[in-house]
Amino acid sequence: MAGAPGVATARLGVARAALWVIAAVLAIRQVAAVLRLPPGQRLTDLETWTGPGGVLHVEGSLYDTDQFTGSPFAGLALKPLTRAAEEALGWGWTFGTLLLVVVLGLVAARALPQPVSRRTSLLAAPVAICLLMISLPVRNTLYLGQTSILPVLLVLLGCFAVRGERLSGGLIGVAAALQPTVLLFAPLLWFTGRRRAAVSTGVTFAACTVLAWVALPHDSRTYWVHHLAGAGLGERPDSLGNQSLHGALLRLGLQGPLETGLFLALGAAVAVVGLRRAVRYARDGQLLLAVALTGCVAAAVSPTTWQHQLLWVLLAVVGRVGRRASDRYVWPVAVVLVMTLPAKMMLPNMAALEPLRDNVVLIAALAAACAVPFLSRASPYYRTPIPTDYAEPVPSRWTRVPLLPFWRRVLSRPNLLLELLLIRVAYSAYSHVRLAATGGRAAAEEHGEQIHAIEKALFIDIEHWANHTVVKVPWLESFLSFYYSSFHFVVPLTILGVLYARRPADYRWARSALGFATLLALLGFWLYPLAPPRLMPDLGFIDTVHGVQDFSKPDYGALTALTNQYAAMPSLHFGWSLWCGIVIAVLAPKWWMKALGLLHPLFTVSAIVATANHWVLDAVGGAAVVGAGFGLVYALSGPRAVKAAAETPAAPGTAGSTPATTDSARA
Repeated sequence: MAGAPGVATARLGVARAALWVIAAVLAIRQVAAVLRLPPGQRLTDLETWTGPGGVLHVEGSLYDTDQFTGSPFAGLALKPLTRAAEEALGWGWTFGTLLLVVVLGLVAARALPQPVSRRTSLLAAPVAICLLMISLPVRNTLYLGQTSILPVLLVLLGCFAVRGERLSGGLIGVAAALQPTVLLFAPLLWFTGRRRAAVSTGVTFAACTVLAWVALPHDSRTYWVHHLAGAGLGERPDSLGNQSLHGALLRLGLQGPLETGLFLALGAAVAVVGLRRAVRYARDGQLLLAVALTGCVAAAVSPTTWQHQLLWVLLAVVGRVGRRASDRYVWPVAVVLVMTLPAKMMLPNMAALEPLRDNVVLIAALAAACAVPFLSRASPYYRTPIPTDYAEPVPSRWTRVPLLPFWRRVLSRPNLLLELLLIRVAYSAYSHVRLAATGGRAAAEEHGEQIHAIEKALFIDIEHWANHTVVKVPWLESFLSFYYSSFHFVVPLTILGVLYARRPADYRWARSALGFATLLALLGFWLYPLAPPRLMPDLGFIDTVHGVQDFSKPDYGALTALTNQYAAMPSLHFGWSLWCGIVIAVLAPKWWMKALGLLHPLFTVSAIVATANHWVLDAVGGAAVVGAGFGLVYALSGPRAVKAAAETPAAPGTAGSTPATTDSARA
């Protein structure tokens, strides 16, 4: 046991080195993605400012063409760059932005609310830099050549890195001169006892603004008077890129004085509530969280807040939410997903969800500023949340396969919001990969000939007979076509819902097996594109679901552009139905329930073959990936839990947790 601390330190060192390598790879990838673009397609905003004929070169106003949206002080600060060589400026700007991102990550890591564990303190910097590199605001900033990272960095330097309130306030004042809504940090400083810094912020902001007014009087008048601190500059304010309250109200169809009045009222309410919360958390010793909340307020109440100006939301990931350890990951996972993935991956493309999908980053900012119940450091749950209930470790029967220590059998119910987020993102990723995993029609038809030949050799080529037999029985054709198109998602989702509500430990077991099976199926789609029988020319199959097809340009309704019809091997239609049958057969308490459950894969295999949507061997492939999915879960965590959470002694303070039912313990 004496060597245990040394082993832990060594593992921590390896993990830290690996994270720094990942951060370096991400940085190189982001820079390469920008610099390998043709000159006219990279750093487009910087080009419109400083390039030949850019707005900073021409005589007249910076705002004549709506290409420049920064403050007059920002234009004044950028003017000297017009004398730099275009190619050198592009390289220097890209690497300079990258350096700012690294410094921002280092400062944010050092500013984490104390106390933190040694592991957190060592891993925080590379993790922060990795998250920044993959975030949409940083990627957008690197692509456009924007300046939006600089105000965030100046605020963090002013709050955490420099000594002396005057210098601290001076840095934040410069940030406000570049991005006026940063002035909201002055009240935060004032009400947290840093009044000299607050005054210095206001004085520096005023001095920079006056300097720009003297140098660029016409531009300053246009920006501050005509456009009310830049409102209306750039893209249309109702575009999806404007993630502010003003943009959201315009997208909802409100216009004119009603929209203006409502925006001012909501903005004032958000500012008051958000700043009060920020002050409270700053006094609690969570200054980085307070800075993040104030930044979220600034983003929400600004007339225009573009994607590259939304880094504040990512900083809010440092807040701790939830009394239970299993709930602690919900907020950070939600923030990271919102800030790194397109909104369409977060929410399905449904008309009813458009108001949420189109404003998902704004909603995250408003939630952080006004609603999310972050824990105080005085809370007993801040450092020691209610622990998760685990089953007793059961060694796998495969003695040569070591169980993974972090993949323990959890007995308590997972957090529903986190589960829905992960399932949605995983399914969206699955859909994108499945759509991209195609080798073209020629390869798919060649593979179809191969499968058909193998089946003929094995005397299992029953697809043509089954297809034409069913077509002669109209009611059977209608039933199987309906079954094929309707039950693929309904039954698995219903089973997952019932298990989540009634048998949480078994839910995790079944969900993991389904996830592994689906992941393995993606490899099949990618490596072996296969035309289903209905898309094989000259074989005489009848498409009972979509009708007669033109093989050069098949049409299967609204899903034509959204699906990959050559992702047939393995058949997840049958694989998911077999998963349903196995889960019901294992867990159902009555024999007749088990029998009904096994009918589902029987009906499904009949439907996929009779409707000419799959070969028989596709079903065999589906069965193989499902079996592998259950096998992987078994290998990683051993057999299913054999002891119910209700029978396990509860940890102190677990009164609010929901134990698994006794039924979930049955093997």
